Amino acid sequence: MGCGAKTLARHPSPNYGMLGRWLAHMRHGQFRHDAIAASPAMPGERIIGWTLHYLTGIAFAALLIGIWGGSWTQTPTLGPALIIGIGTVVAPFLLMQPGMGAGIAASRTTHPTSARIQSLITHGVFGLGLYASGWAIKLLQWA
Repeated sequence: MGCGAKTLARHPSPNYGMLGRWLAHMRHGQFRHDAIAASPAMPGERIIGWTLHYLTGIAFAALLIGIWGGSWTQTPTLGPALIIGIGTVVAPFLLMQPGMGAGIAASRTTHPTSARIQSLITHGVFGLGLYASGWAIKLLQWA
């Protein structure tokens, strides 16, 4: 395992319950936390976080169709899917992470480079998923 792989292995997987906690606290007017994990737990935070995460993914998928048009599903190409997928990393880097106390692009975390790489990889995988979904839609239209 190379040095980069060791660094990635130390970074925990995303906890969307913390996203739900952040969102739930917004109902009470608190939009920024020094450390979201230290903020009081909120009822239903895990389901709120996972739901928001998937709804956001659906919205970004709609953005792909909105920009490249419905014809993209007739001839899906990798470029637009990766542009949307990797481009979505802006949301956590500039909105979620600062609001949850991790700083811009995870700058206040223990391993910011690892966190950034993991985010770029997972958002790139999201882009690949968009591309695969485009092909699935195309194949279903032929059936």
